[in-house]
Amino acid sequence: MKKDIHPSYEEVTVVCSCGHSFVTRSTIGKKVLQIETCSSCHDFYTGKKKSLENVGRVSRFRQKYGQGGGASGGEGKKEAAQ
Repeated sequence: MKKDIHPSYEEVTVVCSCGHSFVTRSTIGKKVLQIETCSSCHDFYTGKKKSLENVGRVSRFRQKYGQGGGASGGEGKKEAAQ
């Protein structure tokens, strides 16, 4: 390898906005890297929070096809097809 053309690969402390921190290696050139989300606080990894968007989708599906809430003609289409 050629000398003095590669960036230095040093240890970096990554600090999340939730307070979790860990040490890794990077060529970023800083000793501390601030991030907004990490595996300790992201919804995908924790599974604690549910998306409110999905709740609306389920209720719209039930209204459209008549499951649970008010049937809006979804059952009539099934009977007409038979």
